[in-house]
Amino acid sequence: MSAALSHTEQFLRGAGPFDPAQPAERPWWWLPVMVLAFAPLYGGMMGSFQFDSAERILQVIYSGSKVPLLLFATSFVCLPGFFVLNTILGLRDDFRESLQAILAGQAGLSVTLAALGPLTRFWYFSTVSYRAALLFNVAMFAVAALAGHMVMLRYYRTLIRRHRYHRIALFGWIGLYSFVGIQMGWTLRPFIGSPDLAVSFFRDEPFSNAYVIIARLLFDW
Repeated sequence: MSAALSHTEQFLRGAGPFDPAQPAERPWWWLPVMVLAFAPLYGGMMGSFQFDSAERILQVIYSGSKVPLLLFATSFVCLPGFFVLNTILGLRDDFRESLQAILAGQAGLSVTLAALGPLTRFWYFSTVSYRAALLFNVAMFAVAALAGHMVMLRYYRTLIRRHRYHRIALFGWIGLYSFVGIQMGWTLRPFIGSPDLAVSFFRDEPFSNAYVIIARLLFDW
């Protein structure tokens, strides 16, 4: 346990085996392990809204499993397009390091989410509003996403110094991942679980488009 925490601390500082300047010595396999270890911690907190019945235990379990699923499934959908973009830009030889930078960003996001979990639980103690819970979790994901981007940029700086087109690839990934991630999060809902509805792993509703829903909310269709 202490060794795992030590690895995580070195990762956050970008030191030791996680030094961005030492890609050959980087234990890349530790990056998805951190996602699997830390993302469910926040997911469990996220699903503990109005935790007042035995049935809500299932929501905690469901939400804990779906946060890493959200991150990995979104990456899986985005990777083919990202691979083609890297190939077109002539960055194919650096693709392995690019993937490590992406995994590092997701690991940083997951660790940050886990650190924000107690704040989410405290917020739940302070309100019974489902809408407020939704908005607070959106804010927590925004903060964690910013932290993840900062970690990813730490590793991408080495690649950008090697070839300036890596900057285009980086922005391409962020845009693609954000676009797919919003729809993926909508598809995998509920993460918090409305107390007025029965607990379920997925919503018992037809497939719908998150961007259409957002447009209707904005323009009152």
